[in-house]
Amino acid sequence: MVATLAMTLVIVLAAGALYQLIGGRRAARRYPAPGELVDVGGHRLHVVCDGAGAPAVLFESGIAASSLSWVRVMRGVAAFTRACAYDRTGLGWSEMSRGPRSVRRMIAELKAVVGHAAGGGPAVLVGHSFGAFLVCAYASQYPRDVAGLVLVEPPSDWHDLTPRQAFMLRGGIQLSRVGAGLARVGVVRACLALLIGGAPGVPRNFVRVFGPTAARTLERLVGEVRKLPEEVHPIVSMLWCQPKCFRAMGQHIGALQEMAHVVAGVSALPDVPLVVISSGEQPPDTLARQRALTTLSPQGRHLIASRSGHWVQFDEPDLVIAAVREVVDRARPTNG
Repeated sequence: MVATLAMTLVIVLAAGALYQLIGGRRAARRYPAPGELVDVGGHRLHVVCDGAGAPAVLFESGIAASSLSWVRVMRGVAAFTRACAYDRTGLGWSEMSRGPRSVRRMIAELKAVVGHAAGGGPAVLVGHSFGAFLVCAYASQYPRDVAGLVLVEPPSDWHDLTPRQAFMLRGGIQLSRVGAGLARVGVVRACLALLIGGAPGVPRNFVRVFGPTAARTLERLVGEVRKLPEEVHPIVSMLWCQPKCFRAMGQHIGALQEMAHVVAGVSALPDVPLVVISSGEQPPDTLARQRALTTLSPQGRHLIASRSGHWVQFDEPDLVIAAVREVVDRARPTNG
């Protein structure tokens, strides 16, 4: 009996791995990287650009998001200047690297990407969530590279890590490891195909296996993905079927505490145009912390996206585009 069950399990896992291999190859042919792979010292990161003009704008994504999270905003920004987005190590179309993620490594990789995107000139950096913290840390270290900043929903409530937040980080890292294992045997590919397709039974089955918290998180993420243009949905699914994306997510979650600590120690940002955008659903204490970031630059100001959740670029892309245009216009030298 035990031998039969073991053999059945081996067959199921092998079939799942084959399903994953075939599906991955088909998806890679159908959805190749839309941008370039840029060497950042030992591995390559995917950078995609559109439009022309200076200063260039570089978009930095949230903790486990890819360049696709900026699709709606990039289209608008590319109408008035060069707009670029990239995938951090292991995410999207970017390659993995050895060793853990650290703030120092991420800043070094971002410097190489800024050089590619801006062609040697200063750039306007736009960061969402974890990405807002990263561009903040970068601007503090390399002020001459920065022509302006737009910080969308910076996670200022993570400056002082609470026991609950520490528990959430450990859980996120563990779930990332589980996700990588499930991705290797095709489970993630099958679940995402059903979820994005709207299969009603998947959330209930997910609750039975992983619990209600994980199920709610997955449903919420899928709900956010659906706000992107419909043609992007299968590409997001294709990227998240890869084990490397889960490994990278775990590494970035593990770096959040260090990132928050570094940004908490930033006492000043370059004297450049700065806009901080907060979600309208944030509690007053978090809004106050996000608003305080505007004081780090003499040219800082605060906006509230009253109709947005955390993913402001999905809910109110025009507001983000307008903020970026404002910063680009203020950063451009006058002809007088």
